[in-house]
Amino acid sequence: MEVLEFVSLSEGQSLSSIADALGQSPATIYRVLVTLGGRGLVEFDSNQQHWHLGAQSFIIGARYLRKTSLVDCARPILRKLMETTGETANLGVEKEGSVLFLSQVETQANIRAFFPPGTLSQMHASGIGKVLLAYMERDRFDRLLSSSIFEGFTERSKTNAEDLKEDLKATRERGYAFDDEEKNIGMRCIAAPVFDMNQEVVAGISVSGPVSRISQNMLEELSQHVKSAAIDLSNAIGGQLV
Repeated sequence: MEVLEFVSLSEGQSLSSIADALGQSPATIYRVLVTLGGRGLVEFDSNQQHWHLGAQSFIIGARYLRKTSLVDCARPILRKLMETTGETANLGVEKEGSVLFLSQVETQANIRAFFPPGTLSQMHASGIGKVLLAYMERDRFDRLLSSSIFEGFTERSKTNAEDLKEDLKATRERGYAFDDEEKNIGMRCIAAPVFDMNQEVVAGISVSGPVSRISQNMLEELSQHVKSAAIDLSNAIGGQLV
C-alpha cells in the first residue's frame, strides 16, 4: 500500500526512485509493483521506464465516491453555480483534518482555479475548510486546532489560532467563508456549508477565481449564489438547515 500511495503522488516514478524513497531494495519494490500491476492498480510505461497508477485504481476510487449520493447530487448544482457566477465551483469534505475536494466544475475563463478531485488542502487557508471548521463540533475543533500547524502560504494566511477563531466566528454569522488570497496571491474563494439530515455540516460548496473577478464589490452578490447552491444541495440529500 505504501508503494501504491507513493506512485499516486506523481505523474510517474522509476523503480530506483521508488526504492530510494521508501528505503527498500529494488528487488523488493519490483515484486510489489508486479503484484499491483497484475491487479491493474499500476501500469508500466516501457518507453519512459516509469510506473504509473493503473485504471483499476480509478475504478476503486470511483466506488468510494458512489458510496454516497453527495457527489451525484452536487454535479448539476455545481454546474449551475459555475454558469451563474462564471467561476469555478467546488465541492469538498473534511478528511483527517484536511479538505478533500470531491468534485469541480471549471469555468472556461482564461484565469481560473483548479482543484482536481482527490486534492487535499489545509483547512485554515481554504474557503471550504473554514466553513467545515466553523460548524465543527467543539471538542473535535479544539483537538484539531491544538494539533495543527498554521502554515503561512501568503502574507494574508491566518497563522495563529486566535485570528482563525475570529474569522470562523464571522463565517457563522454571515453564513459563508471568505478566503482572501490566503492560499494563493491573486485568488479568492467564497464557500458555504452543506447540512445533512442531522443538521450537521458534511461538506462545503465554493466558487474560486481571481481577485479581478471576485472583487470586494462582487462579494455580496456571489456569496448569495454560493449560499443558495449549498441550500439546494442540503435539500437534495435530505438535509436540515440550522
